[in-house]
Order: sequence, then structure tokens, then C-alpha cells
Amino acid sequence: MAQSTHDKPPDQTQPSVAAEIGVARRDVTPPIGIYARQWGAAKHDAAEGVHRPLIANVMVLRESSDDAPLVLATLDGGWFQDLDDETRVRQALIDALDLDEARVLIALSHTHAACSLCTADKDLPGGHLVEPYLGKITDALIDATREAIATAVTGTLEWGTGQCRLAANRDLKDPDADRYACGFNPSEDSDETVLVGRATDEDGRILGTIVNYACHATTLAWDNRLISPDYVGAMRELVEQHTGGAPCLFLQGASGNLGPREGFTGDVTVADANGRWLGYCVIAALESMLPPRTTLTYTGVVESGAPLATWGRRPCSPSTVLDARRIEIALPLKPMPSLKDVEKQLAECDDRVTAERLRRRLRKMRHIGSGPTVTIPTWFWRLGQAVLVAHPNEIYSMFQQELRSVYPEIAVPVVTVVNGGLGYITAPECHDTDIYQVWSSPFARNAMDVLVGESIGMVAELLAD
Repeated sequence: MAQSTHDKPPDQTQPSVAAEIGVARRDVTPPIGIYARQWGAAKHDAAEGVHRPLIANVMVLRESSDDAPLVLATLDGGWFQDLDDETRVRQALIDALDLDEARVLIALSHTHAACSLCTADKDLPGGHLVEPYLGKITDALIDATREAIATAVTGTLEWGTGQCRLAANRDLKDPDADRYACGFNPSEDSDETVLVGRATDEDGRILGTIVNYACHATTLAWDNRLISPDYVGAMRELVEQHTGGAPCLFLQGASGNLGPREGFTGDVTVADANGRWLGYCVIAALESMLPPRTTLTYTGVVESGAPLATWGRRPCSPSTVLDARRIEIALPLKPMPSLKDVEKQLAECDDRVTAERLRRRLRKMRHIGSGPTVTIPTWFWRLGQAVLVAHPNEIYSMFQQELRSVYPEIAVPVVTVVNGGLGYITAPECHDTDIYQVWSSPFARNAMDVLVGESIGMVAELLAD
């Protein structure tokens, strides 16, 4: 609608929440020699060195010291192939600090250059180190959360938006075969949104930052033999240098169809360059933000050579609403072979790549069951003028684009590969193609529509309270 000649332009404010905020960091680099074969095409099994350390960062938010905290934990890791392993880690954190399940998120960066997080790999080369490593992760998360709670101070979390072209569409029609390949497709657009959260104390000092960006961490692939956070490491280093060393938490967005323009390499310098690309875009977004608790307001016209519209900064009071919901969403499943059939295929398989695919499928199927749907938890956090949506599965970017188009007046961080996961949720039209994200996933064509509809409704409910 066109602005009336008598309407004052609306104030320009940053979505924000005032809360007690604490942040802590831990190194969770696994030992060299741990089982780290994350790619079917890899010729090696165990990690042979470390490119950059793996990091766990934790941010807690609460209304006051008497209130239960929201615990946002970010972890450099790929994915939990067995949900029992993920549940043990998260439940240990919940039990140790007497937390509410709805108020705890453990979000993986989804680096494909980390180690296995699956205790079922114990008999593979270096697999005996996986279970002790999960214990190290668990202890680090518990310790960091305790520190973040103990050091929390009065502060503000505010959101800014930027863009970065690192992420590209990765659904490419194979020119040499009648199929789709997973890799850079220059003919399709991608979601370039970078959502940046800035947590500050009462003096304006940055306590920590949050980077929400949708891009598979697949710069490093089968030729890489080093433990690495992929592009996230260099991004985090650059941002932390710019913010006085404040921990930077990375939240993987809805990146099922998005990956780096240049990836699938063993060259760690490419991963670092990709990370700096994103890092400079994050810094640009931070620099575009107003000071904490500040709004930009129209102050009228000054007559000069031209009538000049002027705007000025003024203080504002952030929202103080914190709320957390965990809901179960029944997502439709495709028809699938029986568990016994897949077990038989694996027992008879002597191809290294195919066997890896079958092992992953089996681990998913053991948690799905044989019904027409599977119930998947989804988390919704009201953070003042923002609503964070967290879902375990790998989702196409249309999910976050739909939510943000419905709620343009608030910030909507969308987090995937969080608290578990079973597979891809794609755009419906992908089910008309022979594409990896469809044939590797248990979810049916209309799963995206169900998830979008339920999520839009839940965000509306949170905002209405």
C-alpha cells in the first residue's frame, strides 16, 4: 500500500529481546585416528590430522536468574546417524542441569570433514574412539552450559540481515546421463540470506554472535583426510577477531538444496576462502546494525538545496518475551522396502560405496517404523521480536523462504540438523526427478507442505501470546 501523504514513516527497529545472556566455548576436536569416513567415495577410514579445531559454543538466555534458561548449543559435527547416540548426548545435558527438553537445542554445523558420531561404527578402523569422543562432547556441553548460566549478564539479542553468494543451488542435471547430480548448478538461484544475531551487555560490549546461513559444509570431501569444521572455521575466526573474541555460534539453515559454489575438494585453502567469504558478509551485516537498543526514527524535513528528509537515532525498549515450544509433527513417508530386505542387501554387498548407503538407510529405518507417517519433533522459540524454528531434518531452502515471507516484520532464524534427523525434506516437484535428496530420504512428496503449514501456524500462535 502506498504511504499516505499524512503518514509518518515507521521507525526502523532491529528485532530484539532483552534477557540475561551467557556464552561459553569449548574445544571438542577428536583424536587423530578416529573413524572419519563421511563420504562413500573416500579411500581412507581414519582421520590423519587436524585442519582446524572443532568447537562447541553455548548461549543461554533467560528472563531472570529465577527462570529456566533457553540453551542454544552449536557443535562442529556432521550428523548423528543413529538417533540413540544423539538422544544420549542431549539427555545427559538435560539431566545434568535439570533442563526442560523444549528449551534445549544442539545444532550441528553439518561439516562433512568431522568424524563419525555413530557408536555402531565401533568395529571399523578407528571406530573404537567414537564412544569416548561422544563422552567428551557430552562433558564439554554440560561444562560450557554451566559456565554460560553462571556468567550470564543483563543484555540484548538483536538481529540484522545480510547477503552472501557462497551458497549455490546444488541440484544439477547431469549432462552425460538422464539423472540429477548433487553439485553447483549455476542456472538456478539460491537463498543468499545471512541472518546475524548480536548479543551485547548493558555497556554495548558484544558477548557473542549468531550466524544463521544455509549452505552445506561440503567444501572438503573424499580427498580430505583432516578433521575440519569446513568453511565454518575460518568464518568464525574472522568474526570473532572483529568482535573482540566473542564466541560465534553457527546455525545451519535450510540447506538441503544449497552448497558451496566451489566444493568437493581436498584443498583446505578453498574451505578457508569460503569461510572468509561468509565471514566478511557477516561483518558487513554487523556493521549495518544500529547500536544496541536503538531505533531509527523520521525527524522531518530540512530545507537545503533540496528538501531533505532526516532521520535520527533514539533509544528503544526491546521486548522481554521468551518462550519455548516443542511440538510433534506427523510427516508422511514414502513406501519403503522392509528392514529385512535392506539387511539382506547389505550382507550380500561387496561394493564400498553401496554398502555405506545401505548402512545409513538401515539406521534410519530402525527409527522410522512401518506406518504411513513418522512423528518428528520441531522446536519454536519466541525471542522477543524473533521466532527461532529448529527442525532435525535437512530441508530445502523454500522452507525458510516461506516462513520469512509470511512473517517479514520479525526475524525468523531457521535451524536444521538439530536434535537428531532422518533425511531430506525436499520441494514437492523434486519427487518427479531421480535426485539424491529424494531417493535417499524416507519422506513423501507432501512432507514439505505439512511442515510449512504446521510451522506457520505455530509461529502465529507464539506471536499471539
